[in-house]
Amino acid sequence: MENALELLKQTSFAINQLSQDEWASFSAIWKPLTSKRKEQLTQAGNTEKYLYFVYEGVQRVYYIDDDGREATIVFTYAPSFGGVIDSFMLQQPSKYYYETLTPSKFLIASENDINRVSLQRPDIEILIKKGISMALSGVLERIMELQCFTSEQKFKQLLNRSPHILQLVPHKYLANYIGIDATNFSKLLNKTKI
Repeated sequence: MENALELLKQTSFAINQLSQDEWASFSAIWKPLTSKRKEQLTQAGNTEKYLYFVYEGVQRVYYIDDDGREATIVFTYAPSFGGVIDSFMLQQPSKYYYETLTPSKFLIASENDINRVSLQRPDIEILIKKGISMALSGVLERIMELQCFTSEQKFKQLLNRSPHILQLVPHKYLANYIGIDATNFSKLLNKTKI
């Protein structure tokens, strides 16, 4: 857990520096969680209880429409925060699922604990706000890509952001993320210069 906390510290401090006392308060609320491959951490209809800090493994947030079609929204992997953030922050039922694609290890903090330390420590509140703002910025970027980019451009943008993603995530999920059929993904992979 010490290595996980050090990774959490590096990731958090890259968003907003904390004093020793603030770090002590923030780090004290995190607990370890280990999950198997293909485990549902959050189900649609349930309210997200935890903010996750990923230090091993790969996960995805996805949506299932009324016809049973899946849409992969985002991938999470070390070192990053994860979960269904809107459900967590608003404490309302999730529209999305959060599942592990590989065996995964996390540090988790409850909504109550995050709120408590945020109210007590202004720099922790700033850390949370900046982190949420960064996540929103990523969502807006993704919406723009979905509306404006070709499949090849979306794929290249994904590789620019996360060059190692091809080794981490099964191709069927990458195809779904880009919005193409898995068979067309192989063609796109062969056609695209990496």
